[in-house]
Amino acid sequence: MTLLTLDRPGSRATPPDGDGSVQVQLDPSLEIETAKVFAVYGKGGIGKSTTSSNLSVAFSKIGKRVLQIGCDPKHDSTFTLTKRLAPTVIDVLESVDFHSEELRPEDFVFEGYNGVKCVEAGGPPAGTGCGGYVVGQTVKLLKEHHLLEDTDVVIFDVLGDVVCGGFASPLQHADRGLIVTANDFDSIFAMNRIVSAIQAKAKNYDVRLGGVIANRSAATDEIDRYNGATGLQRLAHFPDLDIIRRSRLKKSTLFEMDESPELKAVQAEYIQLAKALWQGVDELQPTPMKDREIFDFLGFD
Repeated sequence: MTLLTLDRPGSRATPPDGDGSVQVQLDPSLEIETAKVFAVYGKGGIGKSTTSSNLSVAFSKIGKRVLQIGCDPKHDSTFTLTKRLAPTVIDVLESVDFHSEELRPEDFVFEGYNGVKCVEAGGPPAGTGCGGYVVGQTVKLLKEHHLLEDTDVVIFDVLGDVVCGGFASPLQHADRGLIVTANDFDSIFAMNRIVSAIQAKAKNYDVRLGGVIANRSAATDEIDRYNGATGLQRLAHFPDLDIIRRSRLKKSTLFEMDESPELKAVQAEYIQLAKALWQGVDELQPTPMKDREIFDFLGFD
C-alpha cells in the first residue's frame, strides 16, 4: 500500500501518521505548548462527558485554569458546566461565512461552573466533512485569540470509539490519552481499539497513554484483568451511582449536588485523579490484543 502524506509549507518532516494512514500531518503552528493536554476517549455512552466535566471542575478546585473542548456534533459535552447547549465553533464560523477574524472570544468560549472555560467544537453535518478539520479550526481560533496562553489544563472530550482518523486528531495535541470504560465486554473491547489508535498516534506525536478510568461499574475485575494482560493501569474508579445519573438531569456537575457520604467519596476520587494527572502519570506502552484474541479473552466466567 502506498502511504500518503499531505505536506504543507512549514510542516515538520515526519513519517506518515500511523501505519497505512492517509491523514494530514499536524500543522506545527497549531501545537498547544503552554498547557497540559488530556484527550478522553471511550465507548459511546460510557460517560466521557460526565467524567470530563467533573474532572475539569476537580482541576479547577485545585487551582488550575481549565479549558474543556467538546468534540461531538451533539455539542453536549459542557452543558452541566454552562447549563446550556452552547453553539459550536462550526456554527459561529458559518455565521460569519468562515471569516474567523470577525469573531470574538465570547462568541465561542463560555464560562462554566467554578470558572471552567468551555468550547464546543461540534462536528460536520451528518455524512459530510471531517472531524479532524473541526478540531483543527477550534485550536486555530483559540490560538488566534491567545486563549491558550492563560490555560493550565486542556481536556478534549471526544465522541465514541475511534473509527475515524479525524476524531483521533485531538491525540495530535494531547500529552496523555485517557480511556473511560466500564467492567463489561463491549466497553473493554472498544477500549482495546482505542489503545491501538493511541499507540498509532504515539509513533509521530508526543501523546502517550495515561491510563484507564473505570466508570459506571460496581467492580473492576475484568478491567484489571485486561490491564494486567496488556500493560495498562487504572487511575480512578467511579461506581454506578444514581446521583451521577441525576446530576445530568439537573444539568449540574457532581460538585454542585446535595452532599451525601457517597457523593463526597466520588468528589474526593475526582480530586485525587486531577492531582495525579497534574503531577504526572507514567506514560504507558501497552500491547493491545487482536480482535479475535480479546474476544476469546473476555466474556467467560
